[in-house]
Formats: sequence, structure tokens, C-alpha cells
Amino acid sequence: MLAMASRRLIAVLAGTTKAMRCCACSIGFTPLPAVFASTWRILPVALQLHFVYHQSMDVNLHPDEAVSTIAAAIGEPARARMLYCLMDGHARTSTELAVVAGVSPSTASVHLQRLKSANLVRAIDQGKHRFYSLEGPQVASTLEGLSILAGTPRKKFVPNTPSELRTARTCYDHLAGAIGVALHDRFHALSWLAKPVSRGDKSYRLTAEGEQAFATLGLDLTAARSLRRRFAPPCLDWSERRPHIGGALGAALLNLALRRKWVVQQLDSRALDITRQGQREMQACFGPLPF
Repeated sequence: MLAMASRRLIAVLAGTTKAMRCCACSIGFTPLPAVFASTWRILPVALQLHFVYHQSMDVNLHPDEAVSTIAAAIGEPARARMLYCLMDGHARTSTELAVVAGVSPSTASVHLQRLKSANLVRAIDQGKHRFYSLEGPQVASTLEGLSILAGTPRKKFVPNTPSELRTARTCYDHLAGAIGVALHDRFHALSWLAKPVSRGDKSYRLTAEGEQAFATLGLDLTAARSLRRRFAPPCLDWSERRPHIGGALGAALLNLALRRKWVVQQLDSRALDITRQGQREMQACFGPLPF
């Protein structure tokens, strides 16, 4: 279809060139040499058959222009629905956000690219899937302020995952579900985990407090670091759409929980049952958890 459209346009342009030569002869102008005309006829024509938003931002924009650029990105209704859907802190795929925004998947991808170029959302690659979340707490605060100004309440995110899998389960060889996400958040609140030093390294680092705390729990950190795998990467949780701890540290934590009978694996299932002993001891070790 694209090739046919290109041939038709080239033919029209060639005809226009011929008409211009005739007109030039009639009024006394010297016609274009044949080499120019032939070159004109074979020029490649690039057709843009769909609309694409301007996807680059000038970092040297005047402050007023920078604000208006961000406001324009938020102001489109479909993009606003996507942003407010991500306000609950749960990442979603472009397909899910397309449903929320009421647009086609291809249009959703264009909208998300616009939001990403405005530094309002970020992409998270997880296996074969790409998830989107808000760029940071400043974006959430801005959206919250606009929501208060508009006086419109927002619906709370409710996962459709079966309850027995949502509470606690295994994700390959580490702890996942609501309890896995809660432990991830507690480790950060206790300052046991630190962000990676470089962008290329996506694994968390242990602080001095974290090194001591995990060693006290009985984790062999030296053995975990010697494995040929990432040490403590964030793993986006399937049901909660927020990160839990993966990698060698995540596997060591699951082994610890099983060894201490904090959790018990259900038969023929990834689901884990949190024991009463586990509730008591994990609360004592890590503080308040959503049991």
C-alpha cells in the first residue's frame, strides 16, 4: 500500500514538472535540463500515514514554557486517566492503561511516550512485559494537588488475583505477594537497603545496618554474593504491581522463612501459608507487617 502511494505521488510530481516546463517555454524561460527532470522523478518520497506527537523536549525552555509543556501533557483526558490510574503506586502495562484511558493500544503507546518524554512516567521492563509507573513522588504530589483542586475522588486499586496467591507465594525461588512487598518496604524503612550506585546496576545494596541485621538473622551473605546471579534486584510483583526482593538475597530470605517455619508451602501450589509463629517472629524482627 505504501509503495503504491509513493508511485502515485511520484507520477503526480513528474506530471507537475512536465507542465511547468511547458509553461516556462511558452513565456520564454529556459526549461530545466532533462537530467534535473529525471532526477526529480526518482526522488524518494517519505509518507507519514499517521499522526505522531512531538516527542522531544528542550531542556533550555523558559520556566513558563516548561510548565506549560508538562501541563499540556497532563491536560489531555486520556493521558490524565492513565496518570491518575498510576497514582496508587501500582505499575501497569500499556494494554491495561489503554483500557483505562478508553483508547486503542497503539494510541496508548503514543500517549505513554509523550508522558515519558515529559518525565511524568517511567518504563519498567519485567521479562517479556513492560510496565509503567509514575516517575516519582513529586509527580504523585502534583497530581494529588490537582485532584484536590478538582474535587474528584479516585477509586482504590483492587487486584483480581486469588486471595491465597495474593497474600504470600513463591516467585521462582523468592518470596512474593503482599508479604513480599511489605518486607521490601520494611527493609527500606529500616535503612537496610540502599539504591544502586550506577544506573547500569539494578540491584539494591546492603547498608552497614543491613549487613549486620541479615547476618544476625542467619543469612550467609558471602555465599549469596558468590552465586552467579544478581544479588538483590527489585522484582515487580505480579499481583501487587509493586516491587519485592528478588535475586540471591530474595532466595536466601525465602529459605530462611521456610527453615524457621514462618511460612509453609501449600501442596501442588505456589501459595504459602503464614504461620502464627511466623507472624510473631517476623513482627519482632521487622516491625509492623500487614497480617
